[in-house]
Amino acid sequence: MKQVANLLFEVRILKDIIRSGYAFLGSGKESIAEHSFMTAFICFTMAKIDTDVNCERLVTMALVHDIAEARTGDFNYVEKKYSKVDEAKAISHLIKQLPFGNDIKNLMDEFNLCESKEAKLANDADQLSFILELKKINDTGAKGPEKWLPVVLKRVKTKIGKQLAQSIMETRWDEWWMSDYSE
Repeated sequence: MKQVANLLFEVRILKDIIRSGYAFLGSGKESIAEHSFMTAFICFTMAKIDTDVNCERLVTMALVHDIAEARTGDFNYVEKKYSKVDEAKAISHLIKQLPFGNDIKNLMDEFNLCESKEAKLANDADQLSFILELKKINDTGAKGPEKWLPVVLKRVKTKIGKQLAQSIMETRWDEWWMSDYSE
């Protein structure tokens, strides 16, 4: 259980590590854990839309897709031009004493290969999480997201992902809150 406690503390640190790209946007802020939660919830909704996917595998893949960043930090595309991130090494060290370590590694490998239906959906959910953030920031008046939204929207590949992206773009971020407003 000691190894599991260490894993939980390690994954918990993701609540404190801020995703680095927001500094370049000029607005917004999100921890890796917040991003992973949103990605996992998007995967849950995708599995309810497409019942032919393995919901548990899809959601679990989303939960673990960024855990290496507890050791490597979050590198944006500019930082990756100048520094090499050894995610495989980080994962091997993270899982080496865990009885279920290979489960984590296999999910990470599947996510990164992006060949299975679940991996394709999880990768789209990863982008949709970012699209939700960019859309919210854009809707509240910031100027950076209008440059990034078209770039990130092009990354979405699955039919469900594209449908969700379109709906997100057609919906104001606070519409849900104001839809049944009365005093």
